Amino acid sequence: MLDRTLRAHRNLSREQRQALAEVVFNVGLWRRRLGFLLGNPDAPAPALLFAFLHGLAGVSAGEAARLAGVPAPLDLVSEEPPSLALRYSLPDWLAEHFSRELGSSAGDFCAHLNVPGPITLRVNRFRTNREALEHRLRSEGVETRPGSLSSLALHVVGPRPNLYGLTSLREGLFEVQDEGSQLLGLLVEARPGETVLDLCAGAGGKTLQLGADMENRGRLLAYDPDAERLDRLLQRSARAGLSIVQVLRAPPEGVLADRVLVDAPCSELGSLRRGPDLRFRLEPSSLSVLPREQHDILLRARRLVRPGGRLVYATCTVNRAENEAVVLGFLREAPEFRLVPPGAGWLDPSCVRDGFLFCAPHLHGTDGFFAAVLERGDG
Repeated sequence: MLDRTLRAHRNLSREQRQALAEVVFNVGLWRRRLGFLLGNPDAPAPALLFAFLHGLAGVSAGEAARLAGVPAPLDLVSEEPPSLALRYSLPDWLAEHFSRELGSSAGDFCAHLNVPGPITLRVNRFRTNREALEHRLRSEGVETRPGSLSSLALHVVGPRPNLYGLTSLREGLFEVQDEGSQLLGLLVEARPGETVLDLCAGAGGKTLQLGADMENRGRLLAYDPDAERLDRLLQRSARAGLSIVQVLRAPPEGVLADRVLVDAPCSELGSLRRGPDLRFRLEPSSLSVLPREQHDILLRARRLVRPGGRLVYATCTVNRAENEAVVLGFLREAPEFRLVPPGAGWLDPSCVRDGFLFCAPHLHGTDGFFAAVLERGDG
């Protein structure tokens, strides 16, 4: 809908187009609270737009009515929404889940889901370093500041730039990647000359990070059941200057890797701030169905880690059933592995919870991520 509207109004300035995009995003995001303000959960789009402009954005009633295309200002409910779900525009079941998972901090977490995440870049340290990239981006009109958790991170400061138009991106100097996501790759601690396997590679953002950590020396294997994603990974690898990436078109068998990353398919509750509709498309059943798939993937990974090697299990969700419970169940079946402290010596202690990595928007400004670092005994 947004694309159609923008195409129909090509005379809009860049600032007007950006404002329109933000309004459409926010109406979609806040639809439950807007329905509460209107006293009608099924209110039509113009009414929702009025409720957002006047009730949440503070635009005067008359101006909000004009911009929304309603005949006259509408009456809005004055009291505060009575539930977490209505206050932060979430499905009831999801708000209840966050309350169980996070207790007294659930409200703070949910509030941060309704604030756009920062634009974060990961320096390709095979080709440059963070300081040099910061200066290069400034010369291209993009201001950044270093991240505080990942030594590879730069946060974009100011208005959202057209990153994909930058020469520095075309030269493979950086990738767009959340700072919490960067921590997952860093936990692998991949080294030059090793054999490293990314078992759920997707389009390969973390694969590229591992390749840079390996200084393009060794053997870097990437598997994903989505062949199109693997094709994109090969294109991105070439741009990043990495020649050691080998995509696997079938599940790996007979491989013994020094390090294996399992960035498992998950319910993605940690990245809900990235899109207004994500929370409404989720099914409650995914929270109980996915752990079985995740457990099976870990058992597959078990056979691929050499003695003395490392296995990192990670998700971008906030659900103990997909996180801690999966890992502890795996350890009961795989006694040759042990849980080790994540990021000893470099990871900010605030990112460690009960021996696992856990970062979240209300605590660290990142998306929500979980990771466990497992090491296999030498025997």
